[in-house]
Amino acid sequence: MSKNITKRSEDYSKWYNELVVKADLAENSGVRGCMVIKPYGYAIWEKMQAELDKKFKETGHQNAYFPLFIPKSYFSKEASHVDGFAKECAVVTHYRLKTGEDGKTIEVDPDAKLEEELIVRPTSETIIWDTYRKWIESYRDLPILVNQWANVVRWEMRTRLFLRTSEFLWQEGHTAHATKMEAVAEAEQMLNVYADFAENFMAIPVVKGFKTENERFAGAIETYCIEALMQDGKALQAGTSHFLGQNFAKAFDVKFTSQEGKQEYVWATSWGVSTRLMGALIMTHSDDNGLVLPPNLAPIQVVIVPIHKNDEQLEAIREEVKKITDQLKKLNISFKFDDRTTFKPGWKFNEYELKGVPVRIAIGPKDLENGTFEVARRDTLTKEVVAKEGIVSYIQDLLEEIQSTLYNKALKYREDHITEVNSFDEFKEVLEDKGGFISAHWDGTIETEEKIKELTKATIRCIPLDRKEEDGLCILTGKPSKGRVLFAKAY
Repeated sequence: MSKNITKRSEDYSKWYNELVVKADLAENSGVRGCMVIKPYGYAIWEKMQAELDKKFKETGHQNAYFPLFIPKSYFSKEASHVDGFAKECAVVTHYRLKTGEDGKTIEVDPDAKLEEELIVRPTSETIIWDTYRKWIESYRDLPILVNQWANVVRWEMRTRLFLRTSEFLWQEGHTAHATKMEAVAEAEQMLNVYADFAENFMAIPVVKGFKTENERFAGAIETYCIEALMQDGKALQAGTSHFLGQNFAKAFDVKFTSQEGKQEYVWATSWGVSTRLMGALIMTHSDDNGLVLPPNLAPIQVVIVPIHKNDEQLEAIREEVKKITDQLKKLNISFKFDDRTTFKPGWKFNEYELKGVPVRIAIGPKDLENGTFEVARRDTLTKEVVAKEGIVSYIQDLLEEIQSTLYNKALKYREDHITEVNSFDEFKEVLEDKGGFISAHWDGTIETEEKIKELTKATIRCIPLDRKEEDGLCILTGKPSKGRVLFAKAY
């Protein structure tokens, strides 16, 4: 199996696109801007989904489902929200097709025009808050803690598999609260859930922060985010959590009777992550040989490849493998015994290296005689000879080691690529020559933020939650600043 993947140093973008396709994760579909997520890629998404869903339920949330179609009038109720999504909306105008006059072609029936156009869901705040109006009457009905797993459509002109497609998969949480304090605490809690998932499950270090006014979610009072750094020095927003205040409650007239008997508007949050995380996973860990997966997300954590010349040897290997796999099952370690005779061992090694399987075990007749197996790890491409008596406990420890090694490697890269600068010339030099996060003073104005973006294509990724308050001067205008923010070029 020939990989022929472009090297990251030659063309990072091409490397990424080729890897997604050749590792069997996804491919472009017949619908422009939309992708087909293949079984191997979807298996990784399912693992992400399962872990996140577990975390959501542990924090008291329940899953529900809301319509894909949203009446156009709903969007006009929250002005800043519609402004934020207007250019990305797909609109349904008719409800029927008919056969053309030639009896062969299909055309839209002009007599089947909808009375009101329907927007294909770009996000669900409007349809959900119209629904919550019917659910909420009293403080006793609060809080509502609901999550939805769904697909959304945001019409994109430039697309890239997983990172930016017209249709993508995600989850969106939408909660309703009696007080501002509860809603803010919810938004912060979910940010922490995302950060914990990214770091401990995906092995991706993230910076927790909040967005500038210019970068906030449309209709939010505050947008919290986790930002990750990819191997090419560009940032990627890996998750967001929004404190919506009472904006949507006022737009959809969602009130409740408080304990004091007063009519008050509900406080809201929304939060989400998407299949964009697949892109983050690939670009954080993978190498020129293919995909590198942290064990927690690998559909196959261990692959066992037999090396044999005849059926008798294969049968003897099978018997030994069964003893290993029986133990792996008990430890919930996923595995594959690839005993296909249609491919040679070298081809299989290449395939599983490309697909990022964390651990590979090769077993041949000599290994059976010696009571040892060759164990290869994908992250370092190193091999060890391991005695068969301790093979399973060795694998269990090795998987944990690979998980932490991948995180520490990504953390070191990020720490090495956070650079403090104090002038605009220094800012441009670091951006061009080194990349990564640039920690710099900013005067707090939208005008300056937009001017820096116009001049350099770098944006303020976040104002770190743990930043130190310090007096300084904006790198562009020289005006006073109260603290540093993180800039970067981004996906």
